[in-house]
Amino acid sequence: MTLPDTAANPAGADRTFQVDLRGLVDLLSHHLYSSPRVYLRELLQNAVDALTARHALEPAAPADAFGVRLYADGSVVRVEDDGVGLTETDVHRFLATIGRSSKRAERIAEQRGDFIGQFGIGLLSCFLVADEIHVLSRSARTPDAPAVEWRGRGDGSYTVRTLPASARPRPGTTVTLTPRGDAGEWTRPARVHALARHFGSLLRHPVTFDDGSGGPAASVNPEPAPWARTYPTPGTRSRALAAYGEEVFGFTPLDTIELDLPAVGLKGIACVLPEAVPAGRRHGHRVHVKGMLLSEQAEEILPEWAFFVRCVIDAESLRPTASRESLYEDDTLAAVRDALAERLRAWIARAAASDPDLLARFLQAHHLAVKSLAVHDDEILRMLLPWLPFETTDGHTTLDEFARTHRTVLVTSSVEEFRQVAAIASAAGLGVVNGGYTYDRELVHRLPEIRPANSVADLDPATLTAHLDSVDRETELAASAYLALARDALAVFDCDVALRTFQPASAPALLVDSREARHERTRSQLAREQEGGLWGDILGALRQEAPRAQLILNQLNPLVRTAVAIDEPELARTSAEALYGQAALLSRRPLRPAESSLINRSFLDLLAHALRKDS
Repeated sequence: MTLPDTAANPAGADRTFQVDLRGLVDLLSHHLYSSPRVYLRELLQNAVDALTARHALEPAAPADAFGVRLYADGSVVRVEDDGVGLTETDVHRFLATIGRSSKRAERIAEQRGDFIGQFGIGLLSCFLVADEIHVLSRSARTPDAPAVEWRGRGDGSYTVRTLPASARPRPGTTVTLTPRGDAGEWTRPARVHALARHFGSLLRHPVTFDDGSGGPAASVNPEPAPWARTYPTPGTRSRALAAYGEEVFGFTPLDTIELDLPAVGLKGIACVLPEAVPAGRRHGHRVHVKGMLLSEQAEEILPEWAFFVRCVIDAESLRPTASRESLYEDDTLAAVRDALAERLRAWIARAAASDPDLLARFLQAHHLAVKSLAVHDDEILRMLLPWLPFETTDGHTTLDEFARTHRTVLVTSSVEEFRQVAAIASAAGLGVVNGGYTYDRELVHRLPEIRPANSVADLDPATLTAHLDSVDRETELAASAYLALARDALAVFDCDVALRTFQPASAPALLVDSREARHERTRSQLAREQEGGLWGDILGALRQEAPRAQLILNQLNPLVRTAVAIDEPELARTSAEALYGQAALLSRRPLRPAESSLINRSFLDLLAHALRKDS
């Protein structure tokens, strides 16, 4: 940018930006687009928009009267259309002015929605593969209009010539590129044909490709979109849509859902993935605008919870961004997203009402997606909550089956707590659901909304220990010395020791310890270590009465009955440490370093004792 002369422009006067055309062309053509391959999409888009304008001039013409012809032989790439063409005035206004598009001209403003491109910068993408763009055009608006030649160069310069009408006998436009040497990857005949199929397979105007070999031109889009065809039976249509989904995405859909939103001219299909996907992973969807492929990774077209489908859609009213590689986030897109979400809900409802086998296969693969939806959607909650699988003390089962067996449903707050108590709770007849997985605890608590006869409560240590039977007084007195030694040995872990009887008898001990209790004990320990300092004061202010863990020994277990009768203090301590370590391992929670050390030490001490006894 250069500064104007201050003498000619006194202070406060308006000034005009001085634009470096070479830099602007480089910025737009090399940095607006993600890949050089989009040059062919932009050429096709301009050609299709020109055909749309030509049909507006001649509405009585047959739909296939005008078309697009591509030519690539390795040395040149040419795109020719039978569109509305350009006059010399149009060339100066639209090709030589960056940002001005003929599709935004006042004379066709009422038809603007019919065009794909509206930004006036698409032709610049050709500079990704060529240093010069040659355009030969003849307007269809005037019968005897001359031909106009425009040559634009990457340095921002251009030339315009008016030629006799014979230079282009028919109205329309031809764009010719002579590729640079480093652009061969994108301009080889096979690649040009593949790109044309990739971007233009659903275009509504006929597009052909000629590789210069002398053979017949190949059709780029020989058939309309599969949802626009007529089929003899609904089953045939369903199979054809599924085959198209498999061709596009590479998997056999569990089912296909037709999408049709007439208000925005949207049609397409959603393919239900046959396998589960990680929660939160959002697949990209293929979005076409008026037949032209806009994006293969359009995540914004569906809500986050709909990660169990991949879509192919073609829309009339969605607005592309300037690069035409994503969708502009506006009220129309938000309304489309909501409407498509409602179509997915309706499909789930139909499966639940009329196809239990499909519903079962769907839930087996995508129960997490449905759970995430049910949390926020009362209709889906009422419809599917009884059918959703959960991990319970009765195994993996649906909530409906589990609720029939257990009037009171208990739910843990973590996977770790469930694993601690599952075996004991099952033997005691308690119905416990693992609430540690995403959405599960929240959904189980909403069960009474569906089944008022059932109640749901959080499982806490007091609930479980209340179902464990106490031992008689004589047995507890006989074991009191051992219990005292065990409490002393495990005091370092803030763990109490009790003797009870419970099933199964094969379980020697149960460690009852919640994550919140461990966090509180850790905070208390840090406060003691930092006593007197700033952090010590802060942690001390947060400190509560730290709940203790509890190691509950099972008097019904033969090993425990032997252990409580040990009269050697050191061996008694070692056995108590070993029982604690075994119970901690069975809880499947992460072990603290001190606990890992205790398990190793107690094992070696017991092994040494056994060897000494044998010798």
